Amino acid sequence: MTTATYKPRLADKYKNEVVPALMKKFGYKSIMQAPRLEKICLNRGVNGAVSDKKLVDVAVDELTTISGQKAVSTMSKKDISNFKLRKNMPIGARVTLRGVKMYEFLDRFIAVSLPRVRDFKGVNDKAFDGRGNYTLGITEQIIFPEIDIDKVNRITGMDITFVTSANTNEEAYELLKEMGMPFKNVKKDNQE
Repeated sequence: MTTATYKPRLADKYKNEVVPALMKKFGYKSIMQAPRLEKICLNRGVNGAVSDKKLVDVAVDELTTISGQKAVSTMSKKDISNFKLRKNMPIGARVTLRGVKMYEFLDRFIAVSLPRVRDFKGVNDKAFDGRGNYTLGITEQIIFPEIDIDKVNRITGMDITFVTSANTNEEAYELLKEMGMPFKNVKKDNQE
């Protein structure tokens, strides 16, 4: 399967359903004005990485498995003596997804992983940063079906940031809602 012929399901949905809905709602004159998802960043700080270097390798492996793309370890930027931390020590893992892998991850995340969260009632709709980006905290990595629960020795979380080309929180909210993100308090169109 080559990437030239394969198009992710959410990429088609964006082009055929989301863009027309956003153009109607915000009155864009061109489809190029409609906000789009640019990248998804997965980031994970590793507690105890200073004393045990293997924990960072485990985090990198898990993020690679979850995202389908090689993750890299993040390094500390400065010395902090209270935490026994030196500059350029590995303290976390991160991966940035774009294009086909980004749409594939988002599809799996919305359809499979989020419903596996305990007592799930929807994601918080207040975690926008004012510039059209949305950050979501995951408390357990075992919600992802790619992770084998028997091989996990520590339950850890991660941050997932959805970077969009939207200029406002409202545009980003509508974009993610149309893509299928299950927000808690879905506003009714007639109440606005």
